Order: sequence, then C-alpha cells, then structure tokens
Amino acid sequence: MASLGWRWRRCCSWRAASGSPGLGALRSLPEGQGWLAAARPATGSWGQMPNFSLVRCLLSCPNRHSISRFHHTTKAVDCYSKTQSGEKYTDPFKLGRRDLTDLYEDIKKELLVSTTELKEMCEYYFDGRGKAFRPIVVVLMARACNVHHNNCRDMQASQRTIALIAEMIHTASLVHDDIIDDASSRRGKDTVNQIWGEKKAVLAGDFILSAASVALARIGNTTIVSVLTQVLEDLVRGEFLQLGSKENENERFAHYIEKTFKKTASLLANSCKAVSILGCPDPVVHEIAYQYGKNVGIAFQLIDDVLDFTSCTDQLGKPAASDLKLGLATGPVLFACQQFPEMDAMIMRRFSLPGDVERARQYVLQSDGVRQTTYLAQQYCHKAIREISKLRPSPERDALIQLTEIVLTRDK
Repeated sequence: MASLGWRWRRCCSWRAASGSPGLGALRSLPEGQGWLAAARPATGSWGQMPNFSLVRCLLSCPNRHSISRFHHTTKAVDCYSKTQSGEKYTDPFKLGRRDLTDLYEDIKKELLVSTTELKEMCEYYFDGRGKAFRPIVVVLMARACNVHHNNCRDMQASQRTIALIAEMIHTASLVHDDIIDDASSRRGKDTVNQIWGEKKAVLAGDFILSAASVALARIGNTTIVSVLTQVLEDLVRGEFLQLGSKENENERFAHYIEKTFKKTASLLANSCKAVSILGCPDPVVHEIAYQYGKNVGIAFQLIDDVLDFTSCTDQLGKPAASDLKLGLATGPVLFACQQFPEMDAMIMRRFSLPGDVERARQYVLQSDGVRQTTYLAQQYCHKAIREISKLRPSPERDALIQLTEIVLTRDK
C-alpha cells in the first residue's frame, strides 16, 4: 500500500469535537439545498463511536441500522472464487491491487507515441507515485457488482480497461488543471507545464485523453461510451463553474458542490456505473454504483479542501493554501464566512488584494470551517455506505465501505 502513496490511519486528526456525531448518526443530506444547516453537528447515541469502529459495526450488522434490505433475486452461479464471509476487512488496497498489476505499464502501452519528447511528457505522471485511488475503487466495484449478479468474482477485461481509462482521464485533467492554475509542483515534483511549457502541456493532456478515448472505443459498447464521455463534458463545465462565483451564501454552497461533483466526483460516479453495466444488467445496481461513486467522490474532494488548510506542503506534494491563492472559496472558507462576515468581500474579489490570502487563512483556522467541512464529508460517506450496502455481501463490497474511512482519515 505504501507504493500507492497512502498512509493507513485509524484515527482522524480533525474528528468532530465532543458531542458531534460519528458516521452512524449522520442525517441525510438534501440535494441542492440546505448546505449550511446540513453541516451542523447532530446529537445521537452513536456520537462518541470512532469512525473505524462504526464501519466495523455496519459491516457486521448490515440490517440493524437501516442499511438497505434490497434483495438479490438472480440465481447464484458458482465461479472462479466464491465469496467467504470470513474474508471481510481485508485491506481494500491489497484487495484491489491484485487486478491492477502493471497498471501504469499497461497505460503506457496505450500511449503509443513515436516522438520521444511527447512520450516523456505523457508518461511523466504515470510513475506509480499517485494514489491510484480511482482504479482501486473501480475494480472493487466491478467485482462487487459481479458477485451481486451471479456470485462470480472474476473481472472482465473490459471492466479492468475502465479502471485504466479512469486513471488516464484523471491524469489528463491534472495536466490541464496545472496549466490553468499556473501550478509549479504536483506530487512533489515539477509540473509538466513547468518543465515543457504551457503549449506542449496542453497537447500532452489532449493526447492522453485521445488515447483514453481509443481504449474506450475498443470496448465496443455504445452505452459505456455515452457514460464515460459525460465525464469529459462535466470536467469542462466544472472548470467554468470554478471560474464563477455567487453572492448569496446558499447559492455559493450549491455552486461549490455542483463544481465539486463535475470536476471530481463525476469521473468516479460514471466509472463505477460503467463497470456495473458491464457486469450486471440490473439498472438498480447501476444506480447504486453511480451513487456510491458520486458520494465518495464529493467526500474525497471535501477532504482535499480541508487538507489545503491542515497539511503542509511536503505532505500534499503541492503548495498549501493553494486554493486561496487561486481565488477559490472552498468549503472551509464558506463555513468560516458564517462566523466572520468580513470574509464576504474577500470572497467576491477572489482574495486578490494584498494580505487577503493570509487573512482568510487565519479566519478559517480560527473558525469551525475545517470541522464543518469534515462533517459534511462524513455525511456524503454515510450516503455512500448506505448505497453500497444494498449489494450482496462480499469482501469487495466491504472494502468499498472501508474505503470511506480512508477517505475521511487521509492526510495527503
């Protein structure tokens, strides 16, 4: 797991203060409204239970806490590897990594480049130093859906290809983001645009996307093509949303969550949906996979926005407080603005005056912004758990539940 850049931790350094709920006491979050009220901590008998213990309890008692009673009706067929209840709580990265042997080498094979410089640029981030979080989620979802459909844990080659495509789209978006943001570092090293210049970096990102599109076309399923091309549209629309801002507080939060979905969560949601379509004909399962990816994806980005204030540059692999420097008002800032209304003017001018960035950062650290954003991420993870728990029990399904804990407790 260390090779994927993750540090396994059981405890969250910014867990909500005493009296705030654990994962089990979270309320359902309304779609598109009530963002400010939804992030206020609620009370509950599970309030003091650590997230890790709660996830264990959810796994061992799937019907006790209103986790779905959705029943699987397809006749089970024995396959290469049958599900064993004793396999629960295997390391999710170890479980997913067995399907991702030579992940980056296989991606490089898709990048058929004759020009040496373009080849170096395209392969620059496929060095094994990334988290590989998206491919891990995709392959676990593929096996979980396959088990649910016919108790078969074999994974189709086309499902594994979706994992590669997801990582390629993600990496291409990083290349393009770094150009837009004029970023100088990523994953602890210089960005593509810093080394080769903006014009060549644009072309490299485009080439990676084109290679992903070719791999997608080879799957030969028009439904899958439609699902994953939606990701590309969402990435562009999300970038435009990020360039804008709203004056009203509630509109700002809705704008922020929509941007977060399009820029980050859409890729995970639609990739999960794609592998579910390939593995199971039931549209109910497709929606379960989509909703899990959507909610985990949003939570992942919310924690990313928290880490911009709580982690140092060495941990992040990029400058801390970078969002403020780009003029972006993320979750911690929007919550802090409730306690410090003077931040409103700074948000509207996108922290462009001298001293704005540092003042805003201090306001965030003095406020409950980090805690409230973390709590909001917990709510999204709770929704993800509720969705994935509708599938037939399997080690892969349980690993996807456990991954929500990793999302909430990561420090980089």
